[in-house]
Amino acid sequence: MENEDMLRPLPDHVDLLILGAGWTSDFLIPLLEKKNISYAATSTTGRDGTIPFKYDPNTEDPAQFRRLPSAVTVVIVFPLKGKGQSSHLTKLYKKTHESSEPHYIQLGATSIWKGEGWQNDDSPYDTSNSRAIAEDELMGVANGAVMNLAGLYGGARQPRNWVDRVVKTKDELKGKGALHLIHGEDVARGIIALHKNFTPAKRWLLCDLHTYDWWDLVQDWAIKVQYDAEAGNIRVEDAEIAKQKQMQVWVGELMEEEGVKALPRDSPLLGRVLDGRAFWKTVGIWPSQGRVL
Repeated sequence: MENEDMLRPLPDHVDLLILGAGWTSDFLIPLLEKKNISYAATSTTGRDGTIPFKYDPNTEDPAQFRRLPSAVTVVIVFPLKGKGQSSHLTKLYKKTHESSEPHYIQLGATSIWKGEGWQNDDSPYDTSNSRAIAEDELMGVANGAVMNLAGLYGGARQPRNWVDRVVKTKDELKGKGALHLIHGEDVARGIIALHKNFTPAKRWLLCDLHTYDWWDLVQDWAIKVQYDAEAGNIRVEDAEIAKQKQMQVWVGELMEEEGVKALPRDSPLLGRVLDGRAFWKTVGIWPSQGRVL
């Protein structure tokens, strides 16, 4: 049987068109509905009432774009890469929506800032990065705005679950400096704020205005796991308890070896640190989600 969602009539025009409904949309769509902002969203399969759309940079066929409504703002969630893709996408959308002059917002990542010390949205970034190249092109050809996001968390995506992936040895922990995050709810709030207060041809750096120290977080989480296990709040395998105790020992040893007297470490010891104040000040809101625990 054909998917009933695909039989629903699609709007001709919306306030916000989301190209690539995924994790971000889990936070964005409920907020749009709460604020009565009209929207449409795409996915590669057309699931859950979304419009089936799979961007192909190698075709000039505009058929897929004809399915899309016109919009005040088009949010590109999936990454565009290298030269040509931003021009190609905006050209095909314009070809099929000639009377529409949307604002474009591209979601990106703060990893393009490579420098040590404090970095903000005006700091030099890696212009050879394939995503940065496409973002620069979008700003050039369509006056688009770019939201470069710090580490995304919220819902099932929790930073404490990343430790096993990024820290397997003491040397790996030694090399970990600052962690920067932004909650999905604040990503959604930021998108809506930029939709309402659009800044053409501007790249923004977004984080929750906290600088987290990996050593501090690893120690806190190790202590919490051990405490909760001893209190009977959670069931944890003996091997996991041993691993958390080892993490705690490593942090203590590294503090001695590196002359760190207290956690969190001072920002000069953390390598690259991000200053995300400018975006929130410009759009007139501040993050609603703060200290991660």
